Amino acid sequence: MNGDSRPSRDLSNSTGVSGAGSAVVGRVPAPPIFVVSALSQYLGAGLAVSLFSLMPSTTVAWWRLVVGATVLMALRRPWRRSWTRKVLVLAATFGTATATMNVIFYAAISLLPLGTVVSLEFLGPVAVAAITGRGWRPRCAAVLALLGVVSISGLGVDLGEPGQRTGVVLALAAGAAWAGYILLGRRVASAGAGIDSLAVGMVFGALVYGPFAVGTAADALMSVRSTAMALGVGLLSTAVPYGLDQVVLKRLGTDTFALLSSLMPATSMLVGVAVLGQLPGVWEVTGLVLVSVAVALASVDGRPPRPRRR
Repeated sequence: MNGDSRPSRDLSNSTGVSGAGSAVVGRVPAPPIFVVSALSQYLGAGLAVSLFSLMPSTTVAWWRLVVGATVLMALRRPWRRSWTRKVLVLAATFGTATATMNVIFYAAISLLPLGTVVSLEFLGPVAVAAITGRGWRPRCAAVLALLGVVSISGLGVDLGEPGQRTGVVLALAAGAAWAGYILLGRRVASAGAGIDSLAVGMVFGALVYGPFAVGTAADALMSVRSTAMALGVGLLSTAVPYGLDQVVLKRLGTDTFALLSSLMPATSMLVGVAVLGQLPGVWEVTGLVLVSVAVALASVDGRPPRPRRR
């Protein structure tokens, strides 16, 4: 989603960026780091869209998994940890769920504009906040999110066109997968392995979807440009955001986190306009605003309505 898919706030309990790089980033205020992290994620998604003309979306998602898993394994070196069978199985399940979420998200952005897909899939995380949260805010957020989905899918998208209709279904499915990912991520966090579990899980996810990509994976290696783009998708969508999250998540206040979270759909739409030339319609912008307000309300209790970040 995402879609295009990153660890939840709970998963940030492991040591992240270290050394000189950590010291430099540590002097930068948290909000700008958050914004850079978001831009990196959606720039990676925009780059992925450019690769769809060379290979299927599933293959692009697989390359993201491979690159992301390689980087995380190198940084985290999870083999130094003592693993129980239960934690390893949970990590494998979590990684497979992460991979599935991203495969669906990439399939959706191959059919619909990036900003539209991100807005639609936020329904899943907001639903989790509405079900598990307390008070009027998460319930109001759920209503606004539903109105946003209606505005986008019912008025901003031509459901009579088969490709767009399929894209809406995939975007909503990505949101459902995102919701399941959040709930499963909490179990991973409680197991104590944090980002190490994510690193190991992404290896499993890449292995699970390897058979679906094996016939076209070599297309990414046909030229220096395509190889660089595939690496860029993995780095921009996975390595850079994950690393920055380790620095920023524990430094953001609740109100700031809610405000910045609400900008995520708008960020994705801006990237879609600037990078992909995807101009939104009036109803799509209206839906995006409604979803953004819903995200802000759902986040205001300090629990993000989505994992940080796919």
